[in-house]
Amino acid sequence: MKRINLQKAKSQIARPNTIRDINRQIVLNYVRDRSPISRAEIARQTALHRSTVSVIVDDLESTGLIIGIGEGTSSGGRKPTMYKLRTGSPVAVGIDVTPRTTTIALADLGGTVLEQETFSTSPDLEFMTSQILDRTRNLVTRYSEFDLEIGMSVPGLVDQRLGRIFHVPYFDWRDWDICQRIEQVTGKRVIVENDANATSLAELWFGYEKIRKSDTFVMVLVGEGIGTGIIFDGQVYRGEMGAGGEFGHMIAGDNAPIECSCGSRECWEAYASEKAMLQRYRELLKHDDLKENGTDIENLIELAMNGEKHALMALKETAYYLGNGISNLIVGLSPQVVVVSGKITKAWDLFADELRRISERSVLAGLPPTVLIPSSLGDAPTLIGAIGLVLARKFASAS
Repeated sequence: MKRINLQKAKSQIARPNTIRDINRQIVLNYVRDRSPISRAEIARQTALHRSTVSVIVDDLESTGLIIGIGEGTSSGGRKPTMYKLRTGSPVAVGIDVTPRTTTIALADLGGTVLEQETFSTSPDLEFMTSQILDRTRNLVTRYSEFDLEIGMSVPGLVDQRLGRIFHVPYFDWRDWDICQRIEQVTGKRVIVENDANATSLAELWFGYEKIRKSDTFVMVLVGEGIGTGIIFDGQVYRGEMGAGGEFGHMIAGDNAPIECSCGSRECWEAYASEKAMLQRYRELLKHDDLKENGTDIENLIELAMNGEKHALMALKETAYYLGNGISNLIVGLSPQVVVVSGKITKAWDLFADELRRISERSVLAGLPPTVLIPSSLGDAPTLIGAIGLVLARKFASAS
């Protein structure tokens, strides 16, 4: 699902000896990124012949991907019809499994969530399989008149091409056949991806313009664990059997505050995840003879933002180890941009300068500094990632 870079689109325009679908993808993405836009403007910006643009626009409109929204300003002749994406109608179901909660959502072509339900994730695999199957089938049945596809994000090892989930370390689930079973009960195609890869794809397609213009970036997902998604030349790098990007398990020390999901106290995840930050906060409370409370990550971040010293110390120490890991990623991969995603980004202003200071020490002499930015995907980036798996396929294939 490679995203065409519109800045380079003229060099990518398909000629008579190439595939027509490339032109369709370019036209659709011009409408998505630059709407409202006219046929004439698309032709000017892409160097495609006007008649070719007209045929593609007619086809995209007939398949329900774009709609005319009225007339634009005339530049001398007849007023042009302006086009935008068709939104408001469901096209995607996103299933987002995290260690704490699972969310099933319905979204339109613009990625707007139309409805969703969230329930607690259980370590009981049979129970979770039953819950996901029943809830997804009910949702698809209620919207049976729409041509839905399903995207699924999981915190584990996935073969995206085969639709197989090999291992979810947090619960030690192995060879989970949920995708095949969803397809059987709904009759709908399921696209599954590791949560970090899905989120990096969502950043590529729907994130800040700076990210969407980048051919190469790394997304660091801070949650119960640490996940990384790597985008090279507009595509996700997955590695052998989908195991690429597992930097959460690189060695970061030998005495982390918590165990990693793999059981080690040496992994980056054990130093820089939400769990590590919560444990640091608990230890600080004990050290100051204060009663430990049941604070969750949202409350801890809010406390830090309000200036509570224990929460602020826990946040900044966690950010220090986060920066160390990002520093290693910059040395090894030299990305244009590193995107940090997760609830921690709510407090971005509290630790961004320190994060940049730590990471910049890794930039080789003569190279421009890697840009560090927080995600634009909000509080539920992995849910947007699950939905984005469907939308990216539609925008990539334009079919």
